[in-house]
Amino acid sequence: MKPLSPAPNLVEQVHDAILGEIAGGQLASGERIIQEQIAKTLGVSRQPVQQALALLRKQGVLQDAPGRGLIVAPLDADFVQHMYEIRAVVEGLACRRAAELNAARAAQQGPALIDAGRKATAGGSLAKLIAADMRFHQFIYGLSGNPLIGPAMAPYWTNTQRVMGEVVTHDEGPHDIWDQHERIVQAIAAGDAEGAETLARAHITLAADYMRVRLLSGLAPA
Repeated sequence: MKPLSPAPNLVEQVHDAILGEIAGGQLASGERIIQEQIAKTLGVSRQPVQQALALLRKQGVLQDAPGRGLIVAPLDADFVQHMYEIRAVVEGLACRRAAELNAARAAQQGPALIDAGRKATAGGSLAKLIAADMRFHQFIYGLSGNPLIGPAMAPYWTNTQRVMGEVVTHDEGPHDIWDQHERIVQAIAAGDAEGAETLARAHITLAADYMRVRLLSGLAPA
């Protein structure tokens, strides 16, 4: 019988903390990752740090450094484009199904998420902005009634957080994200399945175009 590994929640917390540092620009592209330093800063042993780093490497956020160790992987504009193409299809499906199944819940609970997102944007906290955006999309996944959508999208959200962080850190970002979110919620609440899917796909496609242009223009490392 093998020894039990540390609680998954601890590994997840370390993973999220490292990802937050990368998204916020504290750990820049090409910067070497020091396990001992991370473990000391977070007050944990090296084992959950090693597991979190292995997961981030698998997700493409980190890559092997020359010689040995890991560094923060540079963002690739083509990878970002491909990621958002997949998101557009799945998010469109989620919004269509949400409108078909849970229009009333969208009408009841959606406005509070929109309000929270606008407050996070006005507050200027990158971490709160990303968290609010994730809560909104996860809310839609829940409304879809399809339990496979959330887990399927989880790997893409790891890289979406990083892309958002890189771009917002170097630029003020698009101004109407929450207006777009509000229109999506309104379509779902109205039971307009086709309209909700169209708006969702357009929202993700616009985000992809915005991110790609800024990555290629050098506002964020690419």
